[in-house]
Amino acid sequence: MSVGVLCIHGFSGGPYEVEPFAKYLRTHTDWLIVEPTLSGHGEKLHMNGFTARHWLMDAELAFRALAKKVDEVMVVGFSMGGIIALYLAKRYRVTKLVLLSAAAKYVSPKQLVKDFKMLATEAYHRNLANNELFLRYQHKFNNVPLASTIEFMKLVRMVEPYYQHIQIPVYIVQGKLDGIVPYHTAQFLFDQLASTDKDLYFSDNGKHHICFEKDCFQWFSQALCFLRKK
Repeated sequence: MSVGVLCIHGFSGGPYEVEPFAKYLRTHTDWLIVEPTLSGHGEKLHMNGFTARHWLMDAELAFRALAKKVDEVMVVGFSMGGIIALYLAKRYRVTKLVLLSAAAKYVSPKQLVKDFKMLATEAYHRNLANNELFLRYQHKFNNVPLASTIEFMKLVRMVEPYYQHIQIPVYIVQGKLDGIVPYHTAQFLFDQLASTDKDLYFSDNGKHHICFEKDCFQWFSQALCFLRKK
């Protein structure tokens, strides 16, 4: 039986966010791994004019195309991609899910306040050019329209009623030091999902981009075992 895996990146990101796990799957399986880029996303952001409807349709089209080539499709979703993965699972024949830093609840308020206080202090001292956080997110700060963020929030609210209807196997990964998605979100999802076959992995030192953390190969192997399990 041929297997396909659809890997969906996060809001204002690109396939690079899930590439380490996708590469691991390619190395250890003969599965067909697909990593689409959602409209307006990628290495160079051009998000103006694109809505949640566009991103969901992108994912649906990628799923349908992959489903024509293989016997079964599993979906991996990072951050907003995790929410889109749940959307697909409600509407299509997805066999298993892997949810990475899934943004069912977005932004840890405490961490957000802490980070932006630091940026404000740096700005006051005219030292933004040397601030690691600012440099990392400067591109997003400058290229993510408020309207796009609102569309993302709409998408999250739209999919939330689906959680209680998801019954397929689910593997959830969450970093406890995630400054974007509060880490207790993973437990919330775990409890809400109707599936009886579900696992939850917490990375003690993991941040939001969980595929790049030091312990990633530990959960990479566990997630693969989960996906292979009959």
